[in-house]
Amino acid sequence: MAAALSGPLRPELAQAVSQARVLVVGAGGIGCELLKNLVLTGFSNIYVIDLDTIDVSNLNRQFLFQKKHVGRSKSQVAKESVLQFCPEANIIAYHDSIMNPDYNVEFFRQFTLVMNALDNRAARNHVNRMCLAADIPLIESGTAGYLGQVTVIKKGVTECYECQPKPTQKTFPGCTIRNTPSEPIHCIVWAKYLFNQLFGEEDADQEVSPDRADPEAAWEPAEAEARALASNEDGEIKRVSTKEWAKSTGYDPVKLFTKLFKDDIRYLLTMDKLWRKRKPPVPLDWAEVQKQEQNIPDQQNESSAVLKDQQVLNVRSYADLFSKSVKTLSLHLAEKADGEALIWDKDDPSAMDFVTAAANLRMHVFGMNMKSRFDIKSMAGNIIPAIATTNAVIAGLIVLEGLKILSGKIDQCRTIFLNKQPNPRKKLLVPCALDPPNPNCYVCASKPEVTVKLNTHKVTVLTLQDKILKEKFAMVAPDVQIEDGKGTILISSEEGETEANNHRKLSDFGIRNGSRLQADDFLQDYTLLINLLHSEDLEKDVEFEVVGDTPERIGPKPSEPASRNISNGSDDGAQPSTSTAPEQEDVVIVDSEDEGTSSNAADAESRSRKRKLEKGCGCGGAKRSRAEQEQDDLMIVESEDEGAASSLGEEESRSHKRKLEEKGCECVGAKSVC
Repeated sequence: MAAALSGPLRPELAQAVSQARVLVVGAGGIGCELLKNLVLTGFSNIYVIDLDTIDVSNLNRQFLFQKKHVGRSKSQVAKESVLQFCPEANIIAYHDSIMNPDYNVEFFRQFTLVMNALDNRAARNHVNRMCLAADIPLIESGTAGYLGQVTVIKKGVTECYECQPKPTQKTFPGCTIRNTPSEPIHCIVWAKYLFNQLFGEEDADQEVSPDRADPEAAWEPAEAEARALASNEDGEIKRVSTKEWAKSTGYDPVKLFTKLFKDDIRYLLTMDKLWRKRKPPVPLDWAEVQKQEQNIPDQQNESSAVLKDQQVLNVRSYADLFSKSVKTLSLHLAEKADGEALIWDKDDPSAMDFVTAAANLRMHVFGMNMKSRFDIKSMAGNIIPAIATTNAVIAGLIVLEGLKILSGKIDQCRTIFLNKQPNPRKKLLVPCALDPPNPNCYVCASKPEVTVKLNTHKVTVLTLQDKILKEKFAMVAPDVQIEDGKGTILISSEEGETEANNHRKLSDFGIRNGSRLQADDFLQDYTLLINLLHSEDLEKDVEFEVVGDTPERIGPKPSEPASRNISNGSDDGAQPSTSTAPEQEDVVIVDSEDEGTSSNAADAESRSRKRKLEKGCGCGGAKRSRAEQEQDDLMIVESEDEGAASSLGEEESRSHKRKLEEKGCECVGAKSVC
């Protein structure tokens, strides 16, 4: 006999819904749909937090916003719009970052459910840890073009968001960016570095001048080492930063153009060994370029104006655009207080003009076909086009999983994949059973512990804090003490307390092979034990390695053709319509690490997962699809949010899929469904 219904829900569930306190993190593409769904389902106590303001580009899919709202807080306008659906609902809006220390564990404990609608990995990691610490169920979600995914995270019951390693962004060596670009993406990354060097926060790792230490420029290792030593030592020469030099010229566009596209290129040509097997670059001369005619996009009719961003201009036009954008950005910088810098934003017209012009001029110098502003924006911003209907489907699935949790049926919750094309069983939505916690997870294990390999004589305390604890392990405000019997404080989250330690090497504190550190993040209520292995055999430009972790450089072997299977976790072809380069999927590349294939650890992990799937045909293993890593809203791919390649090799993945299908199973990324 069917249960009596009160409206669309059973009376006991309707009561649980009306009494539940729900936190929605993010009010973008998924967030707007989710807030609307929640009030229409009967949720009446909703808290929403988002740091962003509304941009014109949001209006095609974030339907709670209108043109009149541009520039206002997303969370506040979303609240106002949703209240028109249900005026009696109690909605609290925060225009803030969820990583603000004000939103501590006690803040999270007041909620019945937390629902993520985020667009970056750092915030996802943080919310994951806060929900674990508060023991509150978290519903995680993500979309990428036509792909989507929803999963439930519950402490001690399911995997947490960080149980399975996420692929990192593809990287290129710094010398490739600075000396020998061979693809448009290399020039685009160079142009973004240049923006920061001239107008933003200067970073020594984002140098744009020719790299004299490039080992490929010398036949002998000793010669390369001498070049590196010469480039690092000042001697009697006072070095001036790129920004200081530009300021001294008054940000003269012609002088900047001459240095970047003529003088620096001529210097590269003196490194003749670089060009033995490459086509050498061709310097540009401002006066010669100005003799060319401009090709200004026709804006006489509306259709031409709409498509102007997809037109490729000539060198003269990009030189003039470079000059104009330099003048505009220098004025913006002059309006800032002393010490403040500009921040590159793909939606800032002047910043986008600068990167478009600088990247295209460099492409021309190195003999590449230039790109349209549309293509460069897609690559520089790591954009995957957002699909409004994908957001709507995923938002609906989030609410359905929430209703299961409120019904006390968390065992019936599923990870649900939305595929681009129907699977062999003609289904677009594919559910998978939730995996149990990974006992080796360095976040949700009972005693989180990791082993890090590094050179204690080279790694500084600041590197430990910023690159290992904050960047790699996603801590916000770590405190670190050495387990040496004295409780020596190495890093304190109190400002200025241990600042004097920043540039000292770890070995200065008696840290050596086998030393242990205890890192605490009191905001996240998270403690991590770190075992240190001293090594002097790390690869060039690699400062540390997490033992047993997914290798930083993942990619198919050169002999393996790229698979075009369409499933979560593999390439779905979601690229800008005018893009042709296969590498553009992972787009922004900022490191100087060499590319390579997976390490033995990754191979072992792949084999282990394959055995697990073949043996049980269950929904186990590494289920993290790209859709989970990359969020809605013309998404910035992190990997991060953030590689589309499956953790399995391409050939292995196809073989694995065939075996599962022979047994009546369906393959979704690295998952199987029987």
